[in-house]
Amino acid sequence: MNQQPVLTEQERNPLASLEEWEDDLLARYPETPASVNPEHKTKEEYRNYEAPARDTVREFYRLNHRYQTFDFVREKREEFLAFNKKEMTVWGVAEFLNTLVDDSDPDTDLDQLQHLLQTSEAIRADGHPDWFVLTGFLHDMGKVLCLFGEPQWAVVGDTFPVGCAHSDKIVYSEFFAENPDSQNEQYNTKYGVYEPNCGLRNVHMSWGHDEYLYHMTKDYLPEPALYMIRYHSFYAQHRENAYNHLLDDHDHEMFKWVRAFNPYDLYSKSPKPPVVSELKPYYEDLIAKYLPATVRL
Repeated sequence: MNQQPVLTEQERNPLASLEEWEDDLLARYPETPASVNPEHKTKEEYRNYEAPARDTVREFYRLNHRYQTFDFVREKREEFLAFNKKEMTVWGVAEFLNTLVDDSDPDTDLDQLQHLLQTSEAIRADGHPDWFVLTGFLHDMGKVLCLFGEPQWAVVGDTFPVGCAHSDKIVYSEFFAENPDSQNEQYNTKYGVYEPNCGLRNVHMSWGHDEYLYHMTKDYLPEPALYMIRYHSFYAQHRENAYNHLLDDHDHEMFKWVRAFNPYDLYSKSPKPPVVSELKPYYEDLIAKYLPATVRL
């Protein structure tokens, strides 16, 4: 059965830009480790959240929570995990992401590639292993889904398990009342289609850039890097521990890496641009160490 919704343009792209979701995360979790970015702005400085901006974020989450069903996720996996859209170098993917033009963010004039480099350079400055640095460079590349016509709420947003009851720790959880799965007795119990402490490897997550990039890189990167990529938007777990009943012991061990990565994901944005031409040779060598010459999108 086809679960793909028929959407208006406003329903496809309720946000002025993807940055509105990220700025909402910063408003929700304003603490900033100085070691990551001593120049990071405070919650009050970052963006003036007037009602219209808040309204678009609420609408974004309403749509996300309405349409991210178990069947929707399975259809998106079938559609996009065939990786039959393009074949490019990894650096080429980062440059391709720059065609996702965003003129609406008042906090920075940096492009998508520079944002990726800020994250990875903050990680490198703290002396982490090179695969950790590479993960910082790669972690948002799955946003190329937007360039394939995907709705914003199927690219970014807090991720969560589908196929079981939605936690009230998920932001704007009240909107799950509109999700058909919440009325389906197969999916609306604590464990749903899963077994207690079955491990996240057996759990379907809501669809977005995290899951897409994980499958793109899963044969090449160390396991801690793959957990960082796959679960960095799973705030209900790595901030709220809302799904401990599904995690196994190995997940708990690996989530130490997800939590180590999160500050770099949230707090490394700075108005100071990295010099791409100077950094490109280092990152091309690093990419070549772990990844094939080209990847399929």
